Amino acid sequence: MSELFNSLYIESANAFSITSFIICTVASLVLGGGIAGTYMYRNQYTKGFVTTLFLLPAMVQMVIMLVNGNVGAGVAVMGAFSLVRFRSVPGSAKEISSIFLAMAVGLATGMGYIAFAAVFALIICGVMIVLNLSDFGEMSPQFRILKVTIPENLDYTDVFETVFEEYVVQQQLIKVKTTNMGSLFRLEYTIELKDPLQEKQFIDALRCLNGNLEIICGRPIIGKEEL
Repeated sequence: MSELFNSLYIESANAFSITSFIICTVASLVLGGGIAGTYMYRNQYTKGFVTTLFLLPAMVQMVIMLVNGNVGAGVAVMGAFSLVRFRSVPGSAKEISSIFLAMAVGLATGMGYIAFAAVFALIICGVMIVLNLSDFGEMSPQFRILKVTIPENLDYTDVFETVFEEYVVQQQLIKVKTTNMGSLFRLEYTIELKDPLQEKQFIDALRCLNGNLEIICGRPIIGKEEL
């Protein structure tokens, strides 16, 4: 096995040649295409982002091949990457992890470790597909975000206790906001319903207590988490 990896090692650190450059660039593009294709599987994406994932390993590889052995140039490049990161809009967790994967593959191919880069990308992309297909990390289908508006004369600390005991497994008050010149309170809860089929009965019971004011009950927005 070690002979296989050694046979695919390109000595880019000692001999920057056209042949080694072409081999590393082609390998980076192929692996970048695999990473982009993996991200596109069962994920929401834009053409600009997947194109960036496709090209990022080749770009990082080129930088590494140029600054290999030059500490000062390496520090300058890292500073440039930091400026780009702080001037960009924060991305989702999946986007950040895919970018780090593309950069790691580019670092490996830039140093000549093509076989290591291919095996690493294959393993991580396989794990990403398995996690997308599985229920790992998904919230319970009974989980809801509940937003209730009540008049100011109601004590929001225990006004819905009887309804929660009947329809909800667990609940937590996470936000209280005054509105309409302080005449109304808007309460936001995280709840877990005992039976999702009784959601209408649950809302009707809340309406009887809050004077038929606004009630919003729905699933949390998926895919908007940021790092």
